[in-house]
Amino acid sequence: MSFAMPSLRVYRATDDLAREMAGRIKRFGMVLLGLAIIVAGILIAPLPGPGGIPVIVVGLMVVLRNSFKARRQFVRLTRAHPRVLSPIRRLLRRDPEFILMFYQQTLRVERILLPRRIRFVQALRRLTRRRRPAAI
Repeated sequence: MSFAMPSLRVYRATDDLAREMAGRIKRFGMVLLGLAIIVAGILIAPLPGPGGIPVIVVGLMVVLRNSFKARRQFVRLTRAHPRVLSPIRRLLRRDPEFILMFYQQTLRVERILLPRRIRFVQALRRLTRRRRPAAI
């Protein structure tokens, strides 16, 4: 009586299927985690300070790394509204420049909301700007 060995292909196919399903479940879980982080950032946003925006960006990073559809939608939105989404794209870079982006966004909001005579960030920049030494 001889025992026939089952084909290794069957085991390999089921292992690949199991790995693929586990990967999909992991990506779906990461997308849900990213969405939860975004919701937490939205809830934190009304508090004083910039606390909500970095949290939203972290959640967006998690979602965009794990969802092809979300990445495609973000690219479409970026092309449609580049001025609105450029700060978010700058924060998603590998080494974001938080201080420079925060300063530029403050200038933008100041220009939209405040009349010219009350703008304090521009005046502060003029006061702190280095003076060039006089040419001899």
